Amino acid sequence: MTVTTLSSREFNQGASEAKKAANHGPVFITDRGRPAHVLLSFEEYQRLTKQRRNIADALAMPGISDIEFEPPRVTIETRTADFS
Repeated sequence: MTVTTLSSREFNQGASEAKKAANHGPVFITDRGRPAHVLLSFEEYQRLTKQRRNIADALAMPGISDIEFEPPRVTIETRTADFS
């Protein structure tokens, strides 16, 4: 794994090279000498986040219909406001 550091200006002038460098390791992008952003390949991002799914993806998974889920019913009643 190769770590690359670029200034914002270098990144703006060479985005293509930064993307190529991200295939070999993280690319740190600095603003005024301080780390501000990190560019990763999508595969590396998925590995780091362990491919977490959102709720819509999870509910669309095969076999989800086999899970029993019966949430309790809730009754919402109105009441008069007490302004005293």
